[in-house]
Amino acid sequence: MRTDVRRTHNAATTTSSAAAAAVLAGITTVRNLGILAHVDAGKTTVTERILFLAGETHKRGEVHDGTTVTDCHPQERERGITIFAAAVSCLWDGHRINLIDTPGHVDFADEVERSLRVLDGAVAVFDAVAGVEPQSESVWRQADRHGVPRIAFVNKMDRAGADLDAAVASIRERLHPVPLAVQLPVGREGDFTGVVDLLTMRALTWDDGPGRDGLREGPVPEELRAEAEHRRRRLDETVAGLHPAALEEYYEHTALSTATLTAALRDLTHSGEAVVVLCGSVYRNRGVEPLLAAVTAYLPSPLDVPAVRGSAMGAGGTDDVGGVGAEGAEVERATDPAGPLTALVFKVNVTASGRLTYLRLYTGTLRKGDTVLDATTGRTERIARILRVQADSHTETDSAVAGDIVAVVGVKAARTGATLCAPGAPLVLEPPVTAEPVVTVAVEARRSGDTDRLAVALARLAEEDPSLVVRTDPETGQRVLSGLGELHLEVAVEKIRRDHNGLEVVVGRPQVAHRETVERGVTGHVHRHVKQDGGAGQFAQVVIDVAPLDGPVGAQEGGGFVFASTVTGGRVPKEYVQAVEAGCRDALAEGPLGGHPVTGLRVTLTDGATHSKDSSDLAFRTAGRTALRDAMRACRMVLLEPVAEVTVTVPQEAVGGVLGDLAARRGRVQGSDPHGATAAVTAVVPLAELFGYATALRSRTQGRGTFTTRPAGYAPAPVASR
Repeated sequence: MRTDVRRTHNAATTTSSAAAAAVLAGITTVRNLGILAHVDAGKTTVTERILFLAGETHKRGEVHDGTTVTDCHPQERERGITIFAAAVSCLWDGHRINLIDTPGHVDFADEVERSLRVLDGAVAVFDAVAGVEPQSESVWRQADRHGVPRIAFVNKMDRAGADLDAAVASIRERLHPVPLAVQLPVGREGDFTGVVDLLTMRALTWDDGPGRDGLREGPVPEELRAEAEHRRRRLDETVAGLHPAALEEYYEHTALSTATLTAALRDLTHSGEAVVVLCGSVYRNRGVEPLLAAVTAYLPSPLDVPAVRGSAMGAGGTDDVGGVGAEGAEVERATDPAGPLTALVFKVNVTASGRLTYLRLYTGTLRKGDTVLDATTGRTERIARILRVQADSHTETDSAVAGDIVAVVGVKAARTGATLCAPGAPLVLEPPVTAEPVVTVAVEARRSGDTDRLAVALARLAEEDPSLVVRTDPETGQRVLSGLGELHLEVAVEKIRRDHNGLEVVVGRPQVAHRETVERGVTGHVHRHVKQDGGAGQFAQVVIDVAPLDGPVGAQEGGGFVFASTVTGGRVPKEYVQAVEAGCRDALAEGPLGGHPVTGLRVTLTDGATHSKDSSDLAFRTAGRTALRDAMRACRMVLLEPVAEVTVTVPQEAVGGVLGDLAARRGRVQGSDPHGATAAVTAVVPLAELFGYATALRSRTQGRGTFTTRPAGYAPAPVASR
């Protein structure tokens, strides 16, 4: 009997091990990636062609026709741009690809930030004519901050003026990784028909048929053979200079095998030392299959990325699976379906019919009916349904494992950035960084009876998009909506009107968010705080110096406060120094010029005094707050306004008029780059002067001018604004 029991146990263990191995093998075939680009570079079309080739759609969706899967919101189809990050999923060559199509407009950069927080890799799409554009650079830097490996795809190779080498050069010069072009175009501009794969030295060409079978593989055309061989040798040399294993083989054979080159490209992609560059024309369905092959070959699976880190919420030791640690201790959890559940909420979609919460699972397994802990608030939630997401359509599933990106129904209160975890192993992950609003409008209901409905609508907006901030102006009593740009607020207000039938909203003129900073400081400012009202009193004396931070005024881009203490001899105990710093931070909320937040200053505590009985944290915090407020009144303060870097693309004959208009808007022109019949003018312009600029530019250029912006920090406002 014991033998039978042992055999049964061994069989069960073997089965369990096999099941676990199968799950891990499945995770290695998962790719969680985003599509990043400047507006109109072709991100959404790339996503649509991937879905079409993978068999998820039966017709190629087109942005201009409003038939795309990911741009499913009515506003996206009307405006022809991506506004909301949309998640889709497909199968390709035995791999599950979870893909997020992100916005390219600067006003929706926070959607990109939240997406990058949960992605393992990305495809950066560039225009073959324009190369690296302003927002291309911005999203690239966002991916750098998150350490997301990328491959580059140069799109629109069939356009007049398309140049792969120029696009690669702009990647090298403006983004600074080593670009490794693994393809050579076959044909130029309108005659572009395919690419030469430099790894296999085979030509891939496509016809213009509407189906999925347009790809043809053959030998390298004779007229391109010498150029292809030259580029392959140059690719081998560059990779050998970056990768030790490749260098060893290169020294021995003066060339790299396809296997060694592929492995080296994968390692260099993961480390971020280099970026693989491919090219094509996705609108004409050319180059998508090699792009998908590169995604599966070079971008990491969830098992390849570093373990996720968070702050433990437990008070005990560490359990066998790394679940509970000392309160606040940093805990690492590797991708493991058998580990304690750890998931990050990166998007919330609230509708009249329910609430969808989008999750990235880092460890553990989530099953329908599970109870999870919102470690951010301490509230427990029950998972009613788990959904595989396909933009605005969903497929129900019973479970999700580490590495998955899914949506759940039943979570009632978790906000974007919340961590959902196993109740017995609480952990808080770092939430996505939310951008600071720079534009504000007053909103109110046209009918007084709709005031409560408007409050509900604004609360729902802020819940879905943390970069939208709703508050009530203490002086006017108006509800104020703040966001990242004029278009951002315009879309938000239109969403209220569409989602809440009959709710009419009146919107005030946009206002920018000013800041204040110190241009000339003060030294030795003394403040003595004494309060006696019966019982224990309050006593604190502080001496502070206030000075601007190093660098030009406004260079801190809206952030910057440094506190230091040079007190000696214990005249102010260490715990009271911390209270003084807290009080100074309290004082930064309102500056003396107009009650705007204060930034870009250094405060040094140089001396102070205490009382044996009446000194306390509260007394020194109050002293620090009042001392800094008084000191700022004695400083020379400067009002700052947000500025943006504007790139205006116009016909050559319109350049003079555009330059004059930018100067009238207080813009500082930084350069003009002629490109054929057009020119790209770059200038730094106060954000307040850009309201309505799109209409003015269209009028000045007969509808042929376009412009893009990206935040450029803060700059001193003119004296009249102070």
